[in-house]
Amino acid sequence: MATTPGILTDWPWKRLGSFKRDLSSFLIFPLLLWRAIHNQIWISFSRYRTTKGNNRIVDKGLEFDQVDRERNWDDQILLSGIIIYLTSQILPGGSNLPMWKTDGVILTILLHASVVEFLYYWLHRVLHHHFLYSRYHSHHHSSIVTEPITSVIHPFAEHVAYFILFAIPLLTTICTETASVASVVGYMTFIDFMNNLGHCNFEIIPKWFFSIFPPLKYLMYTPTFHSLHHTQFRTNYSLFMPLYDYIYGTMDKSYSCLYESSLKRRKELSDVVHLTHLITPGSIYHLRLGFAGLASKPYVSKWYLRLFLPVTFLGQMVLRWLYGHSFVVERLRFGKLKMQTWVVPKYKIEYLQWKNSSINDLIDEAILKAEEDGVRVLSLGLLNQSMELNAYGELYINKHPQLNMKIVDGSSLATAVVLNNIPKGTTQVLFRGKLNKVAYAIAFALCQKGIQIATLHPDEHEELNKHLTDAKFACNSVLSRCCSHKVWLVGDGVADEEQLKASKGTIFIPFSPFPPKKLREDCFYHYTPSMLTPKSLENLHSCENWLPRRAMSAWRIAGMVHDI
Repeated sequence: MATTPGILTDWPWKRLGSFKRDLSSFLIFPLLLWRAIHNQIWISFSRYRTTKGNNRIVDKGLEFDQVDRERNWDDQILLSGIIIYLTSQILPGGSNLPMWKTDGVILTILLHASVVEFLYYWLHRVLHHHFLYSRYHSHHHSSIVTEPITSVIHPFAEHVAYFILFAIPLLTTICTETASVASVVGYMTFIDFMNNLGHCNFEIIPKWFFSIFPPLKYLMYTPTFHSLHHTQFRTNYSLFMPLYDYIYGTMDKSYSCLYESSLKRRKELSDVVHLTHLITPGSIYHLRLGFAGLASKPYVSKWYLRLFLPVTFLGQMVLRWLYGHSFVVERLRFGKLKMQTWVVPKYKIEYLQWKNSSINDLIDEAILKAEEDGVRVLSLGLLNQSMELNAYGELYINKHPQLNMKIVDGSSLATAVVLNNIPKGTTQVLFRGKLNKVAYAIAFALCQKGIQIATLHPDEHEELNKHLTDAKFACNSVLSRCCSHKVWLVGDGVADEEQLKASKGTIFIPFSPFPPKKLREDCFYHYTPSMLTPKSLENLHSCENWLPRRAMSAWRIAGMVHDI
């Protein structure tokens, strides 16, 4: 030791003492991280399977209120971390655990199957008493259609009661000095696995599984078993072992019939498919299959997603290698009309680089698959219907003249939405940005109304005049030298400095699928062409790109309109 110790003489972790040599204590954070990843895998897998529709149990949809209610599913992971840490520091034998002890693993299994399952059954029945149900357990039962994360959506007091139950095997092994890292991690993983499994809205346990060893039907539940508890409320109280429901006469009589019918249910075929694509690598987390909380809000780039970039790129490379074609991410129902959203695994930047051949192959493959599935209308979203890529879908129509399915680009409805957003009494509008089919259609309609069209650049002015002349419209466009127009119709490629020159109170109305940057606080920005959906549109619980809740792009709605 130095005679006069200075700053940072000692190692920063000196005060940890023996803690730094306790492997089991260092494994607490990896355990919590593993639990979060494990749950997220179940969430994404469950949403993918229920979107496809095969083996689905309850034929209802989710809504935004359920997604909001279930956003705090990771709170119980944080609570478990605090409890495990305090246990390791306070209880003798709670630290320096060995990696494996066979007697401790066996004791954990026996205590769960006997004590925990039995006590949980009666606790669960008590929670269904009116007094406790109305104050606590009804929060969990607000979700009729369950997802894996529904399993841990409880009031704090309920979580405390469950933690006390699940702690019985762990504390017993600690007190008997038979605990190990394997028994603790294995038991918590088992609870997460079974909880997630039972709250899926599709049947995953095959019938032959119970045929191998028939008594398993008393020892292991299925998603159908627990789904009946959420629809019938007064049956199937058991945790993971239906044994106690058989013993005490609370087994739902319709279980066997519903279980078998769910297993036989085939993939749901769609009437309308909307084919879109990814925006950025991080946008995959905003899909309904990604993070539920992000998907339920308009797309905005989050700083913390940048921390996942290595995982994002690695994961999507593997995804493209294993599953390099369009995949289904959303299922909706509007009366008898069934709709799905498919995503092409390409980013916006790849379209702008005009990798036409590979992208067109993916779109062409999706079109043929939709035709094979009996889809009646396929709408092309975002850049899947650009002029440079496929001439607004004409490429595929010419390539497959025998198609029974309609391919829709949605430009007419998008045009109507933009025209409807232009304030009444407007006499002049400024066109700015890359002109497309929608822009030309808007220009035609404005000329008919006698509204003057202004442009800032000679090439845009010339191109617009050419299309108006070819369509035999009376040309009513001028080349402007100022940016003082009160209404701007904007497409892609609007320069920042042009926006900054706009007058205070300028209204920006986009005619492209992508919104302009919002650089001005003193101006008003419309959403991209879109419409609000009626409440009768079911299972809509994620936002479409940057649009608000229950808003849908005109290009997507056009597909529905063509089938109605």
